Amino acid sequence: MTISVVELAAAETIRGPMMVRVLEDGTNTDHRLGLVQVSIPPGMAGPPQHVHHRHDETFYVVSGNPRFVSAGKQVDARPGTLVTVPPGTPHTFSNPGEEPVEMLCTVTPDLYIGYFRELAQLPPGAPDPAAVGAIMSRYFTDVVRPDGPPANDAQAGS
Repeated sequence: MTISVVELAAAETIRGPMMVRVLEDGTNTDHRLGLVQVSIPPGMAGPPQHVHHRHDETFYVVSGNPRFVSAGKQVDARPGTLVTVPPGTPHTFSNPGEEPVEMLCTVTPDLYIGYFRELAQLPPGAPDPAAVGAIMSRYFTDVVRPDGPPANDAQAGS
């Protein structure tokens, strides 16, 4: 058995509106688990509310006060808070505060690591919501319409 050791300074860094450091991309866990550190600048809106169909996510707040929204309910998290999002749960997050947010996030299985890599390939600036939605759909994730179910609900099981 071989262990894997990744120091934060050596982690793959994905720069975009948020900075994502990939600590485990699934290579060492037979793709059962991905782990990233997410840094969200002050005042930043997050992704559109969305639903994952094939993976769980957890968000452990290290610093700052991110806001999580799920189906119209809002929670402002503090350091030391763990937010768990099972498949099929509409959610998004943001940083409405004046200090950066740092979170450790798991994705099980590691499916969504590819999403972060693709997102970073979009042109600089505010990401086009349609482009973000298209990338999400490749990872069994649908954007939630403000007035109802996921935008691609008919494809939810695919």
